[in-house]
Amino acid sequence: MKKILIFLFLAVAFTSCKSASNAVSKKETKRENKLLVDHLIENATDNIGVKYKAGGTTKSGFDCSGLVFTSFESENIKLPRSSYEQSKIGKIINIDDAQRGDLIFFKTNKSKQINHVGLITDVNPNEIKFVHSSTSKGVIISSTKESYYQNSFVQINRIIE
Repeated sequence: MKKILIFLFLAVAFTSCKSASNAVSKKETKRENKLLVDHLIENATDNIGVKYKAGGTTKSGFDCSGLVFTSFESENIKLPRSSYEQSKIGKIINIDDAQRGDLIFFKTNKSKQINHVGLITDVNPNEIKFVHSSTSKGVIISSTKESYYQNSFVQINRIIE
């Protein structure tokens, strides 16, 4: 009987420690992910004003998926190179659940498939702001309040939980 009680005591003590360490790990992971998202957004927005360049992945010019690809690569996260392939990565989430650091996808110019991507920088009621490379203005921040993006919006993907 004494051995069983000692065993139960140790089992309960071990389980309690394990739960506490998991809580700390989850908290640390959330903090790390917030820092990661901050770095991604900072990296992308540091390129505001850089011109558009088809196939571009450098300060000499970016296309939309090149900007996202390069921003994630700066944090050692490998993404596919095209916006269509990037739209297949991560978890598709409801627009109401969008967060900073999520990717936002569009079908522009009557395209039949996703052909444009941005990195969400801010989420407000009824508006999402995102950094992207536009063919006409280069790297800029735009809003889902703009009719062009309202009409071409397709989905939001979460890469970083």
